[in-house]
This record gives sequence, structure tokens and C-alpha cells, in this order.
Amino acid sequence: MEKPFTIDINCDLGESFGIYKIGNDEEMMKYVSSVNIACGFHAGDPSTMRKTVSLALQAGVAIGAHPGFPDLQGFGRREMNISPAEIYDITLYQISALKGFIEAEGGSLHHVKPHGALYNLAATNGEVAEAIARAIFHLDKQLILYGLAGSRLISEGKKLGLQIANEGFVDRTYNVKGQLTPRTNPNATITSEELALKQVMKIVKEQKVVATTGEEVSVEVDTICIHGDGEKAVQFAKMLQRQLTNNQILIDSIKKDGSN
Repeated sequence: MEKPFTIDINCDLGESFGIYKIGNDEEMMKYVSSVNIACGFHAGDPSTMRKTVSLALQAGVAIGAHPGFPDLQGFGRREMNISPAEIYDITLYQISALKGFIEAEGGSLHHVKPHGALYNLAATNGEVAEAIARAIFHLDKQLILYGLAGSRLISEGKKLGLQIANEGFVDRTYNVKGQLTPRTNPNATITSEELALKQVMKIVKEQKVVATTGEEVSVEVDTICIHGDGEKAVQFAKMLQRQLTNNQILIDSIKKDGSN
């Protein structure tokens, strides 16, 4: 009997700030297996971090830190000219802060996934990728590093002996190199729910995506990201869960021994 397909579905949450509310975190947690919680630099604040951690522990989802550039106004999506040494520092600082909230609530940190421009920069810049991976390694060698499938972040994590998780995206388009289309491009995101679901199925079952050029590109994916801040985010998460379940695909977090 064939082993059933299993995939981790992750979502970026905890992005509210002060009186400003972004997304419906509690509802989204019903349809995903792991969450990445903002650590206060690109989004979130201490109270939001604590509340989101509490909700995640109640929901039984794996909890990850989501460190980004110190760019609240730009939501961490603007690249900043920061040295690898400082990237190490801001990564370690943010992960440590969230880890403290999780442990105070009786839980444990599962993984780390950089956010936005920091994530994209680490996908191609070896020095940045190494700084992030080293910060994770020095804090807790058992943490799983989430990064774009086939990226420098993944390879630098492997060099240090970290467990890695190759990530794919539901609603982002890819170029022929398997990289995400920059958000500055008009075709960077997939707005059709039908096309997004189709991309997920291709990623999970075939480990491939169709690039913006129409060519098929191979991608090794362990986890798939859905975004929780869209107007129809919860509705789409329900559809995705139903689609995967109807196709006998299990949704489960990545286990620390390396297997789903």
C-alpha cells in the first residue's frame, strides 16, 4: 500500500500591532498545521505575540518565529542595507523574544521562518543566509529552518547541520529558476482561488510548479505557506483543507526527526 501524501501547511500570523488588527488568527489556526508568529520588528508587538502564542498552543499547531527587517512602516517588505553581523543580531533577538513567550506559556519553539524582504534576500545571498542560520544554530540546534525550496538559506542551514524544510507558496508565482516573482511585478501573486488550488496539488503530488513563462520547474517542498492577512484568507484556507482532504492528502506539521 502506498504511503499517503502528507504536507505541512504554514501561515504567517500575529501581525496585528497595537490597536490595528490584521487577519483572523484564531480562525486560520483551525486549517493549518504550523504558524509563524511575527516578532515585533516588521509586525506584531509584545502583547500580540503573547496572545498569538496562547491561541497557537490551544489550537495544537507547531509554533515558529517569523523574524524580519526592522521595518514596521513597510511591513518588512523593503530590503535594508544591513551587515551580516547585524542580521545575525536582529535574528537572534527576535527568535529569543518569541521563544521566551512560548516557554512562559509552557510550550516550545518548533521552527524559524524569516519574513518578507529578509526571506527573499536570504534566498540568494549566502552571507545573509549564513547569518540567519548561524543565529538559529547558536540559540537551539533542534529548531527547524523554513526557507524557499532550493534557496541559499536552505543550503546554508544544511551546512550547519540544521533540520530544514523546503517551502512552497500557494498564491505566489515562480520564475524559471524556481524563485518567487518579486512583489513589485504585477503577476507576483495568484489571485484566482482555482489556480492557487491547482498549484498546491501540482506541488504536493508532482513536486513541480508552472513558471510565469509556462515552463514546468521542479521544486522539493516539505511545507506550503498560505497567507492569513487577505480579505478571503479564512475562506480560502477552508477550501484548501477540503481540497487536500478530498485527495487523501494529510495535513500535519513537520516532526523534529525529519519526517512528516
